[in-house]
Amino acid sequence: MTEIKLKPGDKAPQFKLKNQHGEEISLASLKGKKVLLSFHPLAWTPVCEVQMKTLEIKKAELDKLNTVALGISVDSTYCKKEWADFIDIENTHLLSDFWPHGDVAKLYGLFIEKAGISGRANILIDEKGKIQKIWVYEIPQIPDIEEVIESLK
Repeated sequence: MTEIKLKPGDKAPQFKLKNQHGEEISLASLKGKKVLLSFHPLAWTPVCEVQMKTLEIKKAELDKLNTVALGISVDSTYCKKEWADFIDIENTHLLSDFWPHGDVAKLYGLFIEKAGISGRANILIDEKGKIQKIWVYEIPQIPDIEEVIESLK
């Protein structure tokens, strides 16, 4: 994994990516809300499925905390759409960092060059676009959404 040089207090790198419906989502468009970037290596894998389903299950709670969760991986929008339908993700944006391949993961220091995927991490960004907290996980580890929610309270 690339070394994460970002730290809490840093301005979050800006990006625009398409979600599973082909809609463009930009970090700038979410200013005024907290944003949870939930990086996962690949769609169609068991740990990534649990990670994204957890975001969907916790959406109402995140909404109450003025937080938008974005799932990000290097999969194409078409792949994200099929996967979202398959795992019943209806309300969470699953963003495609497909092309240029892994550019957003690289911006955040999470791209694993030799594997061509991002690492697994949750990055919490405050309403003003500054990084509030970073959690990095081992690839087989399921991120703990409760630690994110606790940090938001």
